[in-house]
Amino acid sequence: MTTVTAYEAAKALFEQLLSGASPDELAQRFDEDVDWFIPGDTSVVPWIGRKTGRDGVAEFYTQLGRGAKVKHFQIDTIIGDGDRCVVLGSLRTEVLATGRDIESDFAYDIEVRDGLITRYRMFEDTLAVVRAFQPTTEG
Repeated sequence: MTTVTAYEAAKALFEQLLSGASPDELAQRFDEDVDWFIPGDTSVVPWIGRKTGRDGVAEFYTQLGRGAKVKHFQIDTIIGDGDRCVVLGSLRTEVLATGRDIESDFAYDIEVRDGLITRYRMFEDTLAVVRAFQPTTEG
């Protein structure tokens, strides 16, 4: 039996994400009992917050794909070994409803068991996210 480290699982997830995999394909990398959470105001940003199971993971990627366009996503480093890692990088994403960009550094906290992601946390500049959802004011 081959043991998949968190480093390997995270790297494979983000490679698959950037290759254009479907939400359901991405969800298969997660445990059905995944502890998924992205902090922020869910009344403003529909895809963040707590998600449950693979259906919740697929829902996240579906909502993200409908509401935003990733313009830049760069992983600078993945730190860790064994069953837990941290992924650090930066992103720029256009909010389709407003045409405004979210620009932020990010950190992911990822844990795996039996080759599946069991814990997934994303930390980003939540103020930048909320501001990108605000309509521009012409004046």
